[in-house]
Amino acid sequence: MASSFVDESQVHVKGGNGGAGAVSFRREAHVSKGGPDGGDGGQGGSVYLEATTNLASLLSFVDHPHRRAGDGGHGGGKKRHGRNGDDLVVPVPVGTIVRHQNGDVLADLTLSGDRYLAAAGGRGGRGNARFLSNRLRAPAFAEQAELGEESWLNLELELMADVALVGFPNAGKSTLVSTISAAKPKIADYPFTTLEPHLGVVRVGGTSRQDPDAVEFVVADIPGLIEGASEGRGLGHKFLRHVERARVLLILADLGEDEGRAPGDQVRVLLDELGRHRPELAERPRLIVGSRADRRAAGPGGSGAAPDPAFEPDLEISAVTGAGLAPLLARLVALVEQARADTPLARQAVVVHRPEPEGVTVSREGSVFVVVGRQAERAVAVSDLTNPDALEHIHRRLKRIGVDRALHRAGARDGDAVRIGALSFTYESER
Repeated sequence: MASSFVDESQVHVKGGNGGAGAVSFRREAHVSKGGPDGGDGGQGGSVYLEATTNLASLLSFVDHPHRRAGDGGHGGGKKRHGRNGDDLVVPVPVGTIVRHQNGDVLADLTLSGDRYLAAAGGRGGRGNARFLSNRLRAPAFAEQAELGEESWLNLELELMADVALVGFPNAGKSTLVSTISAAKPKIADYPFTTLEPHLGVVRVGGTSRQDPDAVEFVVADIPGLIEGASEGRGLGHKFLRHVERARVLLILADLGEDEGRAPGDQVRVLLDELGRHRPELAERPRLIVGSRADRRAAGPGGSGAAPDPAFEPDLEISAVTGAGLAPLLARLVALVEQARADTPLARQAVVVHRPEPEGVTVSREGSVFVVVGRQAERAVAVSDLTNPDALEHIHRRLKRIGVDRALHRAGARDGDAVRIGALSFTYESER
């Protein structure tokens, strides 16, 4: 049976294309020489990723990775503008990190409602009515639409939890979460029972969520780690990152020693693996707790496992009998509230903004000078590049935004080939 928890996926986002501007002239009875009245195209819709608490996994992107916003409508006669395309808001779980294909972080959506513009819609083209001037009384051209942005993005989910339970397989993490919260993870007596993280909401004090004396915090049951997990061994390495956002670490050492490791040795290995993964985790507030105390007490012959002199836990508990749970919850509440007070900004969204490109740049591809820049590319996006009026308009706009100067600085000489978008021409210096 496939897992319902997915914490890594990809999404293909495509902003809607803009609508083309219209070429139209006024035609009415008793009105001679009607002027241009072509309307503008509509704007393409944009794709946004928005964090929500209603999702706990990236499962929806596994079989359906494509997300596209609506296209803008084309302009029409009588200065009718095309409709704007509909934006698309794509829900993702709180804690989703958005990465470029090269690994750069583009957005960290850590609060419900955080929104990231993943693909901007294309601008609509201007109709020929917009090009009317004293010099040009009957423009017979319009702008084509811009295409919407398009890209593949990597999505990674890091669970948002106040407390992360860290321990070896079968250390009793799932049993503890099921006992202190409403979460019901699968529990069995064999290694790697937990193959995916689980979140549980724990409420301490008060009689309801609205009670001012109630304190709630989120606990994450992280799959069991083994020695070498930070280097990719075992199953735990896939889930180490889910520990990163936790305010408090609860290190569970199995007092029953089912895996043949003394509790002190378990703690040493776990802390070492956490430090190797992220050194700052060693400074995170933590509790070291001996778990499954009932198994030790009911050891062979009733004597239980011998005490480990190297192990000095903060508490010993048994999730089965309930021993030590009340003091544990009290200690966790104190640590979580202190951590929340010390790091009030810990969950603010971190977004890497993509600045709007300014100006134009010129590069060479063999013997061709290639001009790149949104303004320059938009200047040549007209419907009829064979129209003399359109070419004159293009030349004036390119000169106004500094394309001639940029080509001269790049070393272009008379007769050199130049390409801007779909337009190729021969460079002629005004100098």
